[in-house]
This record gives sequence, C-alpha cells and structure tokens, in this order.
Amino acid sequence: MPAEIQDIDVAEARRRLEAGARLFDVREQGEWDEVHAPEATLVPMSELVARWKEIDGGDEPAIIVCHSGGRSARVVAALEQSGVPAVNLVGGMIAWEQSGAPVVRDGQTDAGTDADAQGEPRHEH
Repeated sequence: MPAEIQDIDVAEARRRLEAGARLFDVREQGEWDEVHAPEATLVPMSELVARWKEIDGGDEPAIIVCHSGGRSARVVAALEQSGVPAVNLVGGMIAWEQSGAPVVRDGQTDAGTDADAQGEPRHEH
C-alpha cells in the first residue's frame, strides 16, 4: 500500500519555513540554475537514491518541491516509506513564483511581488 502523502500550499510552506522547516528542491541542476527558492537545498531526484539521507526537515517534516508538484509527490511518498517525514509543495516552483514568493533567478535574488493566492499583487494600506 503506497504511503499517503500530505500536500501543502505555498503559504503553509512559507509559514513552516519561518518556523524552521527545510525546503528541498528535487529538480535537476539546469532547472535549479534557472530559478529556485532562496531557502531551498538542491537534491535532484536523479540523485535521490544516493542522497536521500541528506533530507531532514528539522523539527518539521521536510518540504519537497519540484517544477509543478508531480516529481515531489513521488519523492515524498518514497521518503515517507523510508521513515523520513516529508510534505509535498503543491504546484511546485510554478505556484511558488506565482505567489510572489522570493526566488533566485539566474543567480540573482528576486524578492518577488508578494502576490496573494489569486496571483494578484498585495497592496499595503
């Protein structure tokens, strides 16, 4: 029976990161070089068999992200079966960027727009 995985959205992922959780990006090096979350650690899915023990979320389950959420869901299932607590970031880096969360793009940090869940910029009054 496959392990049941827990999905979280970007807002929950950011809350957990602020509380000390760790974010692991399972995309490949070229995807990472193009854009990634500044808090993330790269552990490509192609290297998972050799490197899965590096994934540790601290006091919280590790947060796993990929491009759109498919690969990360498979990685979360494998980690959970191996006894490593992990959660899937639904929508992956697509959702992360659309939310306005900060990214590193081509080596340069972009603070993002801090958009709301509908992708609309948030305006402070």
